[in-house]
Amino acid sequence: MKAAADAVGNRVPLLVGVGAMRTDDAQALARDAASCGASALLLAPVSYTPLTEEEVYQHFAAVAGATDLPLVIYNNPTTTRFTFSGDLIERLSQLPTIVSVKMPLPANGGFAAEIASLRRRLPEAFAVGYSGDWGAREALLAGADTWYSVVAGLLPKPALALTRAAQKGNAVEAARIDKGFEPLWQLFQAHGSFRVMYAVGAILGLFEAAPPRPVLPISEDAKNRVEAALAHLASITEI
Repeated sequence: MKAAADAVGNRVPLLVGVGAMRTDDAQALARDAASCGASALLLAPVSYTPLTEEEVYQHFAAVAGATDLPLVIYNNPTTTRFTFSGDLIERLSQLPTIVSVKMPLPANGGFAAEIASLRRRLPEAFAVGYSGDWGAREALLAGADTWYSVVAGLLPKPALALTRAAQKGNAVEAARIDKGFEPLWQLFQAHGSFRVMYAVGAILGLFEAAPPRPVLPISEDAKNRVEAALAHLASITEI
């Protein structure tokens, strides 16, 4: 956290994940993040035991109350096996420091309908964003407030270019840039973005590291495909 805060130097907001299996641990992580210069917090309901909506509400209320930092709801059913209902998101949005939700991609691709449904229930300033990088273009063009991106961590220039084009409603330019990302999106879907980004970092000469076990690195063949995907992206836009 200290290294990240020093690197950012208050030039951009620093969003820090504080998920933990125990509420008191998540509260401690939130306080640590605040003391180290975090701008906002991201919280997912991680638990060995399947959680009820009331348990998730109380967990978020406790962590949100641990600091005065804005907190983002991380709705990530693939990882947590918990799906936030519209009712629960609406209820959490009434807590003063909960300001946004990070949504998974809708199963049917119906961004506009889902965003409209959420906006009817949520405070006007409450931000609706999406993860799942291959859906970023459609989500932003449909009116999402933000893209909670994986790829932007190591490839900020093309990610920002895609974001700006979509936010301006420039569907043609957004599609052009998204086409440059397409081979990388395919690798994300095949191997998981977490694993692929370790390979991206090594190929770009940013670091040499393996994912933390038990997650294993992607194969050499897949790494070659990542390198080709980066070359394809560079032929479309600056990386």
